[in-house]
Amino acid sequence: MLDEKTYTLATKAAWYYYMENYTQHQIAEAMGLSRAKVIRLLEDAKTDGIIQFNFRKDDSTRVSLEKNLIAAYGLNDAFVVPTPLNEATLTHTISRAAALYVSDHLRPGGYLNIGYGDTVSSMLGYLAKEHEDPINVVSMTGGVSYYLPSVSSTAYAMHLFLIPSPLIVSSSEVRDALLGEKSIQEIYAMTEHADMSVVGIGAAVEGATVLRNGIIRESELAILKMQGSVGDVLNHFYDSEGNPITTEIENRTISTDIEKLRTMKNVVGVAGGSEKVAAIKAVLRGGYLNVLVTDSKTAEELLLSSASSSHSSDL
Repeated sequence: MLDEKTYTLATKAAWYYYMENYTQHQIAEAMGLSRAKVIRLLEDAKTDGIIQFNFRKDDSTRVSLEKNLIAAYGLNDAFVVPTPLNEATLTHTISRAAALYVSDHLRPGGYLNIGYGDTVSSMLGYLAKEHEDPINVVSMTGGVSYYLPSVSSTAYAMHLFLIPSPLIVSSSEVRDALLGEKSIQEIYAMTEHADMSVVGIGAAVEGATVLRNGIIRESELAILKMQGSVGDVLNHFYDSEGNPITTEIENRTISTDIEKLRTMKNVVGVAGGSEKVAAIKAVLRGGYLNVLVTDSKTAEELLLSSASSSHSSDL
C-alpha cells in the first residue's frame, strides 16, 4: 500500500502519461523528479490499482477538492482532474474529463443536451469516438455548424437533434418568427426532457470564444463588460452574481433560456482556466449548475475565491 504522498504523485504522473500523452522526461521535468522516479511512480500506479478503466474514485487529493466544491457552491457532484503541464491543452483535458463523466453517468439510450462552446464541442468529439453505444444529442442553441465539426466522420455514433437556425439572427422579429416554427419548438421540447445537459462557460475577456467565432464584435463585448458582464452560458450574459443582463443581443439569440437551467436535470458545467474563474463562480452563484467538471488549479482558485467572499460578508 502506498503512502499518501506517493499515491498523489503516482496519480498525477499516471494522468499526465496515459491521458495527456506526455513523455516520462517531460513529466520528470515538470514534477521536479528524476526519470527513474517517474518510472517507479507509473509502476506504482499500475500495481496499486490507480490505472483502471477510470481513475479510482477514492483519490484523496481529488476527492477533497470535489467535496469542497460541492459544499462551497451547493453542487450535487464535481469532477476534478489534474491541470495539464501545458495549459494550452487545458480545453482538451477538461473536455476529455467531461466525456468520461458523461459516459459514466448517462443511461443507455439516454438523451444528452449540449450547449455551444469550444470545450463542449471537443467533448462531443471524444464521446463520438469512444462511447460504445450511439448517443442521442440535442442542441440547446441555434448554429448548426457549431455542433458538426467535432463529430465529423464519427457522427454515425450519434443521433443529432439540432435547432435548424443561426445562433444570432438579424432582429428580434426574426427570432420570434423562428421560435414559432414547429421544427424548432420540437427541439426545445426535447431539451426539457433530456437526462443530462452539458454547457460551456465563456468569460468576458479578450480572446473569448464569442469573439473568435464572430458571434459578437469587440465593441459589443465592451458594452457588455460596462454593464457588469463577467461571462456567458448558451450566449446569455450575466453579472458577477449570476444575474442575466438584458441586452439587444439577447433579443436576437436563439438559445435555451438560462433560467431554465435551474429546472433541468443534471446540468453539467465544463470549464477551466484562471481567466474563467470569475465567470464560473458567477454561474455557480446563480444556481444554474448541478455538476462542475474542471481542473485542479481552477478548483483551488474557486475555493479560495469562495472563502474570500465568505470572509468579506462576515466583516
